[in-house]
Amino acid sequence: MSAASRFSLNQATVKLADLATAVRVTVDAGIPAIGLWREPVQEVGGERAARLVRDAGLRVSSLCRGGFFTLPDGPERRAALDDNRRAIEEAAALEAPALVLVAGGLPAGSRDLVGARSRVAEALDALAPDAAAAGVSLAIEPLHPMYAADRAVVSTLGQALDLAAPFDPAVVGVVVDTFHVWWDPDLAAQIARAGREARIASYQVCDWVTPIAADPLLSRGIPGDGHIDFASITRMVRDAGYAGDVECEVFRQDVWDDDPAAVAVRSLDAYERLVEPSLS
Repeated sequence: MSAASRFSLNQATVKLADLATAVRVTVDAGIPAIGLWREPVQEVGGERAARLVRDAGLRVSSLCRGGFFTLPDGPERRAALDDNRRAIEEAAALEAPALVLVAGGLPAGSRDLVGARSRVAEALDALAPDAAAAGVSLAIEPLHPMYAADRAVVSTLGQALDLAAPFDPAVVGVVVDTFHVWWDPDLAAQIARAGREARIASYQVCDWVTPIAADPLLSRGIPGDGHIDFASITRMVRDAGYAGDVECEVFRQDVWDDDPAAVAVRSLDAYERLVEPSLS
């Protein structure tokens, strides 16, 4: 089995490339899987996107993203839930095992963090039957606390696991994204818990680079460019029993501005040096 056999290039890492280009550079780099995003898939249509990936011999490691359902009851919340149901259908059509969920931040003018988190739980309850019927795992991604106000009121792996707990592990799981969780002093215990509960639906690797960008969303780096100890976190995930794909998902302007073929090769090299040795 090659070193790259579990590696997946998340489409966000080559964000400025269209889907066909992203597929091509993934294949040319010898990477066997790709993590897709809904917007570029929708640009070409779901059927064509599925055919592009299938004809290239790639598997889809995940579809990003659903979520953003912290709004109070009303038309906008109902529209968000309907959009998540469409996302579940899209994931199933692409044969993506997981739909990554970003919970959403505080509604405009609200400071009620507890209430927003409770609405995430209610949304999972509403969507779980659809996910079960489609054979898609709803993968809750905790985001670093600096995003709690505007992107994700779920900030720790422990919170994500608590939200997932009422549901079948095959239906609701969690994402372990190194950028978002590396700082957590309870990380080892929570990854071990996720393993015991069979909840790890996706493992994503990218680095924490300082100084933080003016847009903090763009502070990720290719593994090796920042401060994260990938060997230790990868061993935790391995020991928790995770055997799925490992996605490199980077949001960084200079990475996006680079040649996508070069980014794919560089991402694979970083995976082979810093991540893969700790999987075995």
